[in-house]
Amino acid sequence: MRLLHVIGSMNPLTGGPCQGIRNLDKASRKLGIHREVVSLDQPTASFLGQDTFPIYALGSDMPSWAYSAKLIPWLIDNLERFDVVIVNGLWLYPSYAVWKALRVVKRRSGAQTPKFFIMPHGMLDPWFQNAKGRKLKAIRNWLYWKFIENRVVNDSDGLLFTCETELQLARKPFRPYHPKQEINVGYGVGEPPKYTNAMRVAFLEKCATVQDQPYLLFLSRIHYKKGVDLLIKAYASLLNSKVQSDFAIPNLVIVGPGLETSYGTSILKFVSETSQLKDRVFFPGMLSGDAKWGVIYGCEAFVLPSHQENFGIAVVEALACGKPVLISNQVNIWQEIETGGGGLVAPDTYEGTRQLLANWFNLPISQRESVGVKARQTFENNFQVEQAATRILRALTVDTTPIT
Repeated sequence: MRLLHVIGSMNPLTGGPCQGIRNLDKASRKLGIHREVVSLDQPTASFLGQDTFPIYALGSDMPSWAYSAKLIPWLIDNLERFDVVIVNGLWLYPSYAVWKALRVVKRRSGAQTPKFFIMPHGMLDPWFQNAKGRKLKAIRNWLYWKFIENRVVNDSDGLLFTCETELQLARKPFRPYHPKQEINVGYGVGEPPKYTNAMRVAFLEKCATVQDQPYLLFLSRIHYKKGVDLLIKAYASLLNSKVQSDFAIPNLVIVGPGLETSYGTSILKFVSETSQLKDRVFFPGMLSGDAKWGVIYGCEAFVLPSHQENFGIAVVEALACGKPVLISNQVNIWQEIETGGGGLVAPDTYEGTRQLLANWFNLPISQRESVGVKARQTFENNFQVEQAATRILRALTVDTTPIT
């Protein structure tokens, strides 16, 4: 099978969808899927040429919409080479461009066009329409849906979801919504590399102040949606109450891009101006390679009190490393994690986050170790990449031609 992914960016810093494509590639190739990617990245981007599949970077004339005048002509010239095309994400030009190009190709040649699927990656989650501070964006999305995106979604051969919760939530915010298929294909990550001391060394080179002290790990974008402010304020509150408590509080390491944004600088300012946090919260920035695996393997537990998380690749990577995960119930895979016993779950509020941390700190060491064992089992039972690749192949090869 020849599969084309269409995506706004393959920059690893954007995480999410582009990382999912990379995670699935090796397992997909074993199943006979040959994948290629067309993106709107600049052709000179430094990360290009490092993947095992070709990426055609066309550049963008309007990055905020991922628009390129080159995209539709490229698609018209190349679509017939593929059996399936998957658009990764919504609300940007690429989804419309694929819809338009497929119509042109079919009208021009009458040839069989590839199947067309959309992987929303959580972009139909009602949180985006209801969240505080997103009123204008919500109106924009509603108008965009009314005039463009509903045709793209409803004319596609189907929507591919990363978990059942995402599938259910996608039905709520927009009308008309009647996709031909809704398929939960799941998602997964590859087996992490085995731990080596070089990983620890690589991490400590970026964050020497941690040394051998225990720490909780937040690894994601530094963004309001991820609940970083909730985490730090709840953590500070527990430090203040420590004199009345029996539990020991580890340090907190916050890893990820976004410190240079206004939100990131406000987080840094709060930590620097809060006396009990200055020597307990560390920001090593974006980590990759051995340093990334070193920070995961070295943590006591992974924490993500996100307001909206479609899947959470970093959450699953932590599970794969046998690390307990402390997450909000807005991380869409929370039910699988809670059922498997691989972590703790609480609401995405200040009170919920504070209780989440307190519950973890109060667990006896033996129970914490047990949660770590179950974390690894949860990964093996739900999120191995080979399972996801097989489900995707099955979804893409089902005959959806109407019976006449």
